[in-house]
Amino acid sequence: METNLPKVPFCNHQISKLLIGDNPIYGYSHFNKLLSQHQQEFHTPEQVVTTLKRAEEVGINGWQNSVTDRSISDLQRYRDSGGTMHWFCLSWSSVWYENPDQVFEDAKHNPIGMAPHGGGVGQRCLRENKLGHLQDILKRIRDTGNLVGLSVHDPKLVHIAEDEDWDIDYYMTALYNLHGGTQKFTEKFGYAPLGEIYAREDRDEMSKTIQRTEKPCIIFKVLAAGRTIGSPQQIREEIKYALENSKSNDVLLLGMYQQFGDQIGENAKMISVLCAEKS
Repeated sequence: METNLPKVPFCNHQISKLLIGDNPIYGYSHFNKLLSQHQQEFHTPEQVVTTLKRAEEVGINGWQNSVTDRSISDLQRYRDSGGTMHWFCLSWSSVWYENPDQVFEDAKHNPIGMAPHGGGVGQRCLRENKLGHLQDILKRIRDTGNLVGLSVHDPKLVHIAEDEDWDIDYYMTALYNLHGGTQKFTEKFGYAPLGEIYAREDRDEMSKTIQRTEKPCIIFKVLAAGRTIGSPQQIREEIKYALENSKSNDVLLLGMYQQFGDQIGENAKMISVLCAEKS
């Protein structure tokens, strides 16, 4: 399946408009334990390399994942096989919150950029009013010489960083505020929801926030963690929304699962067509 996946200026690099994420690869389904188990069992180390090589074939030149022993092992296996995609490093949950100097250890694996986990670090620091601690972690990233990223679920954190001119190169911006959605549901009904909440108004609010900053954004949760993939047309509409409500230097981050079809090829082709139509 041929694509003409565009690349865009991203800080001092040219990055493909589509990046591949790691949630399906490592079984973070954001849905239920059974789906997570299916994803984990499918993605042997060999399959991970095959998946990443397929991403390269369609023009994707960036992979984002959280740092674990398994993900670093797969990254090295991929590189040893000749893989050349850029690696965007995300901290594993709250590890950098608890041990900020872990940043320097993780930087030894040669990422292009590094970002504290949006929920485990960014959202936690916002909730606990420890933004000084978050900025200290970001300073450590700057000291590694890598691009400095900030992953956010709540648009409020982007506004604070912009208003105070934090030393950041790029944002990772979730179109759905999982913590905020759960909180609003609980306040309205008086009990916690059964599972994660994906509210459309969150998508609209984050889109406006993305357009406020000149910095490039890696936009994730575009397909609401698999909740909006009922048909090719629905997927197209979700991706089209993200493209039309973002900037020319922003990129989309999608988790893709190859067991039942070529999601990588299909998504790359769709984004190529939509970008051509937009231009």
